Amino acid sequence: MKKAAKLGNGKKIIIISFIFIAFLIALASINEIQFNNLSNFKKCTAIHSPSSETSLLPMKSSENDIRILIGILTLADNHQRRHFLRLIYGTQTVAGAKIDVKFVFCNLTKEDQRILIALEIMLYNDIIILNCKENMDKGKTYTYFSSLPDMLKDESNPANPPYHYVIKGDDDTYFRLPKLVESLMPLPREDLYYGYVVPCPSMDPFVHYMSGMGYLVSWDIVEWLKDSDIPKRHLVGPEDKVFGDWIREGRRAKNRYNAKWSMYDYPEPATRCTHELWPDTVAVHRLKTQEKWVRTLEYFNVTQNLKPSKMYHI
Repeated sequence: MKKAAKLGNGKKIIIISFIFIAFLIALASINEIQFNNLSNFKKCTAIHSPSSETSLLPMKSSENDIRILIGILTLADNHQRRHFLRLIYGTQTVAGAKIDVKFVFCNLTKEDQRILIALEIMLYNDIIILNCKENMDKGKTYTYFSSLPDMLKDESNPANPPYHYVIKGDDDTYFRLPKLVESLMPLPREDLYYGYVVPCPSMDPFVHYMSGMGYLVSWDIVEWLKDSDIPKRHLVGPEDKVFGDWIREGRRAKNRYNAKWSMYDYPEPATRCTHELWPDTVAVHRLKTQEKWVRTLEYFNVTQNLKPSKMYHI
């Protein structure tokens, strides 16, 4: 009997031991799952953290969205204009597109620029400083376009261009981004040259070139500009006309779009390039004074979405 009892106790101990070992294995598995979930959570947090390196493209951007870079050629000392334009473009909402607005100028030459512009870059990350001497018609536009492929190269996905379209714009031009995107939706994403045809009476996008107020080319033309010798032989002259010369000599842009009269100069003073403000506007040029900007923004009712609040009375 004693022997049987000992055997029974031994079996109980073995069973209890197995149960305890199984419990430890289950506990370890639960901890491992929790650790993995925590690790994944931390990884996701690192990707979306504001302190992470800013991506040129949004995490939630659809592959079908049009990707547009607007480079506004300006001067380093034009701090006030940049801050104003950030309001203009930062308050516009666009469906079906990812648009980045960058301010473009040449090498800094003064100590105060290095401090103030460094602060702007830290806060806004919307400045491109080209390796050139500041100029308007001596190669700045070429440096802008030809620098982009190396700046924006994505080694992990070379087949996917960072942008479908690149715009060179002036800082006295107001782009209405939803209308711009709407006009681009049906157009090709390759070999495209888009803008306001000059001379002003012309409606033929092949005669002669697109106005410097703001013209757009597809990414393949940007890459061609970087690699071609044609622009390098002809850099000096009115930048928009010179750009048109490159396109013509290189036999590029079989797809062209004349955005006239959705793009035009401000109505006053009246010239052959001006047009009255109207709802289908893509861009208004020659907004040289605050009064012209205010009248233009008022016409398009840009503050219509302002929410009522007890904090202000406007």
